[in-house]
Amino acid sequence: MTSSTSNARVAVIGAGLAGVRLAQRLGGAAVLIGEETHAPYNRVLLADVLAGRYGPEVIGLPAAPGEFLRTRAVRVDREDRLVHCADGRVVRYETLVLATGSNPVLPPLRGLFAPDARELPRGVHPFRTMDDCLALSDAIRPGVRAVVIGGGLLGVSAARALAVRGAQVVLTQQGDRLMERQLDPAASELVHRHLTDLGVEVHTECRVRGVRQVDGAVRSVELADGYLLGTDLTVLACGVRPRVGLAQAAGLDVRRGIVVDDELRTSDPHIRAIGDCAEHSGEVRCLAAPALEQADALADSLLSPDSARPYSGTRALTRLTLHTGRPGSAPLDLAAFGDPEPRPDDDVVQLADATRGTYRKVVVRGDRLVGGVLLGELGTVGALARAWESDDPLPEDDGSPLLHLLTLPQALDCARAGDTPFGGL
Repeated sequence: MTSSTSNARVAVIGAGLAGVRLAQRLGGAAVLIGEETHAPYNRVLLADVLAGRYGPEVIGLPAAPGEFLRTRAVRVDREDRLVHCADGRVVRYETLVLATGSNPVLPPLRGLFAPDARELPRGVHPFRTMDDCLALSDAIRPGVRAVVIGGGLLGVSAARALAVRGAQVVLTQQGDRLMERQLDPAASELVHRHLTDLGVEVHTECRVRGVRQVDGAVRSVELADGYLLGTDLTVLACGVRPRVGLAQAAGLDVRRGIVVDDELRTSDPHIRAIGDCAEHSGEVRCLAAPALEQADALADSLLSPDSARPYSGTRALTRLTLHTGRPGSAPLDLAAFGDPEPRPDDDVVQLADATRGTYRKVVVRGDRLVGGVLLGELGTVGALARAWESDDPLPEDDGSPLLHLLTLPQALDCARAGDTPFGGL
């Protein structure tokens, strides 16, 4: 263990998308502290690594120009403005940025942890880090039985990746449909059908009660009705929660996340927070687009404080591509933004083509585009996303521009180059 002190204008704790983006923008003024043994990577693409589509090195992030300490920050001394690290190093800062990200939710399943045990039993895997991804990848064999608990964006991505690798996959979702936070019932049914076509057995309205171990390894998953699913691999994809332990120990204001204002300041004016760990205007947005926008807003504030604009929130669009893994078989492309569930007085434009496997729906409230879901050919997504993000009034001609966008994607191919960053895992 070494013991040394570095001086930094800005110290950034966390080497995920938000932390690395900020360090890149700040150049040599930042010291980046990250505890993972792997070089910083794009977490959004982990499912593609699990599926074998990309190697781990392909999803690496560009290196930031400043100093990078590969260690864990264990304590923040606010009075002396010091970050103490697990390897004995100490970083003195003018401004500290917490970009500590989020941890996977471990559901309270009966039998998951033995008394006094802190490690997950053999055969159980969260799906959040590169280590999680590589451990799962090493365990996959054709025909291996896998149960994925959670049918949100992460669970759907994991189930697809496992199926592509030849696993026999069962996906359990407590809600009444897959990806219920992003999709309306019709779009969710198309995703359900896509997974089924890959051989995934999907169970919705299905609550998992516990797991059963044999010789220290989980071999079955118990449903609420007592039915047992045999398994070799159990994947926990039950969501994430902000990683706030360091902030709490330092005495910062923490609710669900680390509370920040429009300048991304915490309750300590010398400490900022961005990304999954930050709570802005009462919301925690564990997606890529808000993390990147917050990093950019904070970089502007630190580099040019007199001209920077306050951060006012991110209108994030979620995009997912489900590859089948079969030669010549087209992937299922999906994009969702805003509120896809209409209120009684909303106008809805909805088009479906069962032959081509496409589905498109937009919701208009008053004179504003407030949400939409698109599956299949996504040539319109850039233009629709910009119309939604700008929140400008739509032209008053009975919705024909929206109908044009939905029916003539080839006229908008040029919009693809302007697509905004999409939210992810």
